[in-house]
Amino acid sequence: MKLLNDLNEAQIEAVEYNAGPHMIVAGAGSGKTRVLTYKIAYLVDKEGYEPESILALTFTNKAAGEMKERIIELVGKKSAKIWMGTFHSIFARILRVEAGKLNYRPNFSIYDREDSVSLVGNILQEFNISIDSLNANSIQHKISNLKNQMILPDEYAKHIASNLIEKKVADIYIEYNKRLRENNAMDFDDLLLKPIELFNTNPRVVQKYRKQFDYILVDEYQDTNKAQYEIIKILTSGRTKLCVVGDDAQSIYGWRGADLRNMLDFQKDFPKAKTFRLEQNYRSTKMILAAADSIIKNNRDQIVKTLWTENNDGEQLTVIKCADEKDEAFQIAKRIKKEVTAKKLSLNDIAILYRINSQSRALEEALRREKIPYKIIGGVEFYRRKEIKDILAYLRILSNQNDEESLLRIMNFPQRGIGNTSISKMTGFARKLDLSLFTTMSRVFEVIEVKERIQKNVKQFKLLLDKYIDLKNELSLSELTSALVDELGILRMYKEENTQDSKARYENIQELLGAIQEYVKENPETTLEDFLAEVSLIAGVDQLDDEQNSITLMTVHSAKGLEFPIVFITGCEEDIFPLNPKFDSDSRTDEERRLFYVAITRAEQKVFITYARSRYRFGEVAYQSRSRFLEELDPKTYAETNGGVGKKTSRRKKNFYDDMYQDSYDDFDQERRSLRVGSRVTHEIFGNGKILQISGQGDMQKVSIAFEDFGTKHLLVKFANLKLV
Repeated sequence: MKLLNDLNEAQIEAVEYNAGPHMIVAGAGSGKTRVLTYKIAYLVDKEGYEPESILALTFTNKAAGEMKERIIELVGKKSAKIWMGTFHSIFARILRVEAGKLNYRPNFSIYDREDSVSLVGNILQEFNISIDSLNANSIQHKISNLKNQMILPDEYAKHIASNLIEKKVADIYIEYNKRLRENNAMDFDDLLLKPIELFNTNPRVVQKYRKQFDYILVDEYQDTNKAQYEIIKILTSGRTKLCVVGDDAQSIYGWRGADLRNMLDFQKDFPKAKTFRLEQNYRSTKMILAAADSIIKNNRDQIVKTLWTENNDGEQLTVIKCADEKDEAFQIAKRIKKEVTAKKLSLNDIAILYRINSQSRALEEALRREKIPYKIIGGVEFYRRKEIKDILAYLRILSNQNDEESLLRIMNFPQRGIGNTSISKMTGFARKLDLSLFTTMSRVFEVIEVKERIQKNVKQFKLLLDKYIDLKNELSLSELTSALVDELGILRMYKEENTQDSKARYENIQELLGAIQEYVKENPETTLEDFLAEVSLIAGVDQLDDEQNSITLMTVHSAKGLEFPIVFITGCEEDIFPLNPKFDSDSRTDEERRLFYVAITRAEQKVFITYARSRYRFGEVAYQSRSRFLEELDPKTYAETNGGVGKKTSRRKKNFYDDMYQDSYDDFDQERRSLRVGSRVTHEIFGNGKILQISGQGDMQKVSIAFEDFGTKHLLVKFANLKLV
């Protein structure tokens, strides 16, 4: 096949193999996507597989779209029929077809995390449940983890929940699943659990899809969870061929249920399986690979491989020691300008990576001050913004009248005089008579606790929804949405508010209307349900705009699968990167190390690593220790330099600092001068410590301080000469 001329020997061997289950261990930058793309093209063009008999499961919709386009270029339009997408999108598609067998309707809503948290919150409120140290957010996270482990509500309640808090969580979990079904809704985890239920309870259905798919290919196999693994096992039982691709060194989603054992134990699970290793790196310099290798070799369980490259040696990594997060941001902005000028790069050649989202604030301020354009990936995604979710909630109700969460969201938006108390009375009436909230709106005059004026408002709202439910099949999706938004007066409302925030919301809704118009243009036969299904599965990285000339800011997790000529890795301090190492197991630290490896291997030419001596965290200035990962770096691979530590502050830099947090840090200097419990201080003899207790006043004020090297000391403030750090 002519296209195989573009591959190296190891890649060709992996593409051509078709004798049984096999695993392709693809190191960072080794052409994993290219191999997977060419393998699918090869199956269609040379092995004679029908495109619709191939199921390719990817990690992002963006990756699926790009691969499919490339395959069509290679072997023609017939390959458009390949089943390609994320686990969630592919099995949502199957569930729409087979919904009736699970007692769902095909128009079921898909709840994102925010919807799920809202549902848990409503259950807590209605049941008047109060759990110390737990809120709706943490309970939803717990439920999601249980689903990822395939632990269903009854099993958790009967066999696992032991103490009072766990039993309350079990009650909420049971009610949560019950409400999902009543709302004709599934959450993200259900999109993996429900197919397993479907296949296990319907032998004819599972046979149908085993017959449908002759070949299954799974990308990013190291990040599959228990449910995904179970689906693969079910569908490949029989004659279906299986190829999995991944890199154990890039397994970074254990915190949300991914199980590295799926990859490490592949040979046990499929005894006749063959393993291929792709070890030639096409992305990075020799120096970057050497640095990455010196980090990852410290992990325990891994598949042995040796990455190598024909690329040049490249520059050493630069490690920058900064005074604090403001200095860190300043140093990064300064070096961005220097690199762009010296190497004639565009801004979208540069990425700034951080471990936690809160780090972006100082970085954004610095880039704005220095007039450097930037975009954030994985922040508040477009389809998760309030004003967009409000419009989508209306559309979801037009599709699925049982979707109570969407109805609650829009019941009084825009304001129509239906307050929370009245809504609570209506939901109570609905629960009592086992009705949906939508049906209850038709019978609101029976809810005697609701005032007559409000009953009329509810009736008017119901008539509005009924009108557009009737129009749903008469108008195109774009016409329907435009007419609805116009009648609701939302755009007019935001325009009249005339604030910076309302202008942004106005523009976002206009962008949504434009996006729907474009979607209809590209998909003339589309339905409202098709559109809602697609937007519910969009992830932040799917919206990465490669054309926009700006710096990219994102978490390291969001950067997975991407590459940039220059990468800044920020906040390399203990308790940030790695996150919470003191309390985590070795396996969690290993995952943090893999995450650091991923960060380094995103870079093609140059890596900058920054860490701060102190950082404003949790309402106080905290003294920071440099990350253990910096100690693991091979000294030959990097050079360290001081940023603002121990240097005289230039006027420009001082002005930068003064301006940077002028609005939000007005009280900052005053806070640094005052001692309080929790403050970190330094003593000329005892060194660094944390204040545990303060007693007395004036000259008799005493402090108890836990020093890192000398234990707890009790000192008179007057003579201690303490300095805040």
